[in-house]
Amino acid sequence: MFGRYSLDVEGLAYAGGKWDSSKYSTFIPDADDIIPICDEEYFEDDVVTRFVEFVRAVYGTDTLEDNLSFIADALGGKGAPRDVLRNYFLNDFFKDHCNTYQVTGSGKRPIYWLFDSGKKNGFKALVYIHRYAPDLIARMRTGYIHPQQARYRTQVELLQSQVEEAGSTSERVRLNKRLKKISEQAAELAKYEEKVHHWADKMEPMDLDDGVKVNYEKFKDLLAKIK
Repeated sequence: MFGRYSLDVEGLAYAGGKWDSSKYSTFIPDADDIIPICDEEYFEDDVVTRFVEFVRAVYGTDTLEDNLSFIADALGGKGAPRDVLRNYFLNDFFKDHCNTYQVTGSGKRPIYWLFDSGKKNGFKALVYIHRYAPDLIARMRTGYIHPQQARYRTQVELLQSQVEEAGSTSERVRLNKRLKKISEQAAELAKYEEKVHHWADKMEPMDLDDGVKVNYEKFKDLLAKIK
């Protein structure tokens, strides 16, 4: 999904240097190196949408649903396969990725970084550090965070109106529960946006030769903790 590997070439397709789009034809990597992870499908390049398209590209449309069910079962989740996948990416993928990229004696060195607003899942996004550019955080802010804030505002206004018009107590309880969740996500994202704004203005470069540990520490205010 980020272009580190390709279905069309052997071995590593990209790990820094000049990007060669001719290496990708069967499945095209994400264009902007930002793949959002949300608890609902808010973006066209949402991680679950991209993952489903990858499975379709590899195995075809005819077996897509069976393959998604197989993957969901392997993850041990319950419910619809796409919901299982979403929960996995929201809650477990980054931890598993860090464990995969663990260097004996020197800790975990993830190559996919999780930008994370906090426990309410107001906003999360994965990026591939070998494709990092100084304007990435600014692009994340204007292309993803600001639209997400606008969606939350719209949802809060709609839910407030629906609560007032609810015809039953059970309906009012259900709507208030969702209103509370969205309001908390909006508040969390507002605080995160302030941090992101600061970093977006800095246009901070990254020297991959410094290593993951040094670079992750530098950007840690915006990133999920490595556990």
